[in-house]
Amino acid sequence: MTGFHILPPGLSSVLPIVLAAVGLAWLTFRRISYGIASRRFAAENGCQPVQVRYPQNHLLLGLDFVVDNVRAMRDKRFLELLVQRHTSAGPTFSAQAIARRGIFTVDPANIKTILSVRFKDYSLGERQSILGPLLGRGIFVTDGEEWSHSRALLRPSFVKDQVADLGLVNSHIDDLLHRIHTGETVDLQPLFMDFTLDSATEFLFGHSTNTLGGGTPEDWAFSRAFHTALKEMALQFRFGPLRRLRPIKREAVDAIQVCRSYLDQFVDDAMAFRSNADHKSRLTQSDSRNIFLRDLATSDASNEKIRDELLNILIAGRDTVASLLGSLFHQLARRPEIWNKIRAEVAELEGKKPSYEELRNLKYTKYCINEALRLWPPLPSNARVAACDTVLPHGGGPTGEDPIHVPKGTVVIYTVYVMHRRKDLFGEDADSFRPERWENRKFSWEYLPFNGGPRICLGQQYALTEALMVVTRFAQEFSSIQSRDPMPWTENLTLTVCPSGGAKVALFR
Repeated sequence: MTGFHILPPGLSSVLPIVLAAVGLAWLTFRRISYGIASRRFAAENGCQPVQVRYPQNHLLLGLDFVVDNVRAMRDKRFLELLVQRHTSAGPTFSAQAIARRGIFTVDPANIKTILSVRFKDYSLGERQSILGPLLGRGIFVTDGEEWSHSRALLRPSFVKDQVADLGLVNSHIDDLLHRIHTGETVDLQPLFMDFTLDSATEFLFGHSTNTLGGGTPEDWAFSRAFHTALKEMALQFRFGPLRRLRPIKREAVDAIQVCRSYLDQFVDDAMAFRSNADHKSRLTQSDSRNIFLRDLATSDASNEKIRDELLNILIAGRDTVASLLGSLFHQLARRPEIWNKIRAEVAELEGKKPSYEELRNLKYTKYCINEALRLWPPLPSNARVAACDTVLPHGGGPTGEDPIHVPKGTVVIYTVYVMHRRKDLFGEDADSFRPERWENRKFSWEYLPFNGGPRICLGQQYALTEALMVVTRFAQEFSSIQSRDPMPWTENLTLTVCPSGGAKVALFR
């Protein structure tokens, strides 16, 4: 047959073996070459081998490590397990998880290097593939130029002197206070979730879900869908490399569509506002509030891009503050002496709602918030993936103080929950809630409740202002607080962490 060459019968059976041998030889050559290059890179940078390798059964290829993680998550003691691992293995160690070696660190210098000094050497890894179904291509799931564009788009809305609208925040705190009856047991955690969702949606969209005040059926549908979608994304994170064996549930897929459709209506309205100069003029005159979406609509971003960014910021705006408040009030209910100190400080306001300047002067109350963020950071652990061969300053050599080589593709996990509890950094009482430790003392990279470096949380001041206002208003409203839950704080770990038993208390006017 013209144009076709028939292989001799003997060669056709040998060809697959030859091709396999050539492929294996090529892979072997690549591996040896990379090994030589890696050793040269490590030597040039003064790197030493990682001082501690976590004790594992290497025949299991790290499966034992993953099984321990899953069991600890099931038993709500995963963060405790991380503390135990670093207590036994030190600030920086390496471990294998399903044939992939990772580096675990709670060393401030290493974390500073990852997040700031060598920021461009690291990526978010598979975060986009995990959270992308809900968050699209927003600021929390993108890298490089795409991330830089997102940050440039969002940053102007967060650099204003008064990023949080105190009138808006106070109106939702009023709704929250109306849901609490004096002396009755109430779980504050779900109420804080509703409060922060109501507040964040009004700040972002100009329309509140108003779950504390009733809300429309459409608002409630969005609230339920948002919770369902976040729960599923958290499960995908937990399964890690095994998540491909567990497809996203149909219920979650439908919930994600509800969330997107809900936001689309506000984005469409904002884009119409952008394209109609007369409408824009009238709306600006009739409503002077700082609405986040309106700021985004003045950019050249697409509808889809704006929606993605709104969903990203909404997660941070709701979950971070609600997590902080839940853990803080879980503790305050057990520490009446601290509650009394807060009330004594707030009494200087003489019952009036504080201004920004007055909030800034509530030093002890701010110490309490800082201490809650130290012991129970809303995002307790995080990770990056080395985008190239790079170096961390500590973890190698006999003392663990020498630099270590981080090969391209290595996952580096840093856990601020553990770092915040290091006794060599915060004192022998590092496990205790002691707000006074913040008096006349500032911490640097050893205290990172809002991340650090170029990716530091844009909404940090918004979150702190909102939380501070809630604590202040509660202290003005209630003379005492009692715990109605005998259990200690245990984790409910989703994308953020809050007390698994909620914050069950009784408040007295």
